[in-house]
Amino acid sequence: MPDPATNKALFILNPNAGIPPLKFFVSEELRRRRDELAYYKSLSVDESGNLIRNNFDKYNIFIAAGGDGTVHTIASRLAGTGKLLGVLPIGSGNGFARELGFGPIIGTLLKDIERNESFDIDMITVNGELCLNVAGVGLDSFVAHSFDKLGTRGFWSYVWVTIGNFIRLRPFQAEIHFDGGETIREDLFVLVAANTRQFGNYAFIAPDAAPNDGMLDIVMLKPFPKLLFPVIIFDLFTKRLGRSKYYRSVRTDREVTIRTVETRFQIDGEPVTLEGDVKINIRKKALKVLKTRKNKFASVSVAEGT
Repeated sequence: MPDPATNKALFILNPNAGIPPLKFFVSEELRRRRDELAYYKSLSVDESGNLIRNNFDKYNIFIAAGGDGTVHTIASRLAGTGKLLGVLPIGSGNGFARELGFGPIIGTLLKDIERNESFDIDMITVNGELCLNVAGVGLDSFVAHSFDKLGTRGFWSYVWVTIGNFIRLRPFQAEIHFDGGETIREDLFVLVAANTRQFGNYAFIAPDAAPNDGMLDIVMLKPFPKLLFPVIIFDLFTKRLGRSKYYRSVRTDREVTIRTVETRFQIDGEPVTLEGDVKINIRKKALKVLKTRKNKFASVSVAEGT
């Protein structure tokens, strides 16, 4: 007899996403349970959108089984609909999934589905495109563009791409204008707009961010001596980066406009090319997310806008 929890959710699996052997294990587990849960494979953004549209009235929860790109695609389709997003993470970074307490064990996720609790989170818009986690320009986006060209995935592939890009890294000029407020002009290594705390793999670029506080965290990492790279990385992974003299963060619920000659941006870890003024906003309570037992943010109050 089918588990009643599975009648509430549709799993959408991106078979091209993820790192072996995890993606093979998850794919096989979904296949093994095909008589008791509903799942489809999706090979494209359009296909995921069609799956959601064609099954919208049948399910209350849509589970993104894949990496950050898969989660971004499905979340963008669910924003503002009242349907719940869940995540079965099998990607390289899994930044959003780690933040919200989602893990790769299907049995644990089914228990969360059975509990059927949700909470609202904010989303960022970047020139109108939705972003769940972090968007930015600088070292992180350069890595995203290089990583996208690789034929391999995984943590160590990401490490080597990061090192290679850091060796070639040069500061870029940026102007950051806060609507109704100040304008900051800086030479930077990294500039990000964060909705959650981390890029992925527990790299905490915005340690004070929360996905349901109604605020944007604009983070700037100024140029530093390259010999300090190990120290910066240590601080990044231990939530201490905010103490560095090269780090600056501004929290706002107003529109932020970025002007820079650099065009290589990333949105939720996916490489994009943006030219001209880049306008960033916070869209409060944009998405309903399945609440996991490990969720640490559900009790955070939402800030009132001004």
